[in-house]
Amino acid sequence: MSKKENKNRYAAAGALGGRERMGALTHRERRELGAKGGKARARKLSAGRRKAIARLAVAAREKKRAARKRG
Repeated sequence: MSKKENKNRYAAAGALGGRERMGALTHRERRELGAKGGKARARKLSAGRRKAIARLAVAAREKKRAARKRG
């Protein structure tokens, strides 16, 4: 058998995995899962790293606002 014959045809068609699962969920369920994942990732970060990320986010927002005022 070749490698191609060993592949799961459902997986190759995109009918398995995260994309299919997300397609079966409502917007609210997807949002809740995303928030849950974000909180889990944030818990892994140190307080200093979270603070640095927050500073970068504020700087990006300010840069975007300044660009809008200029253009």
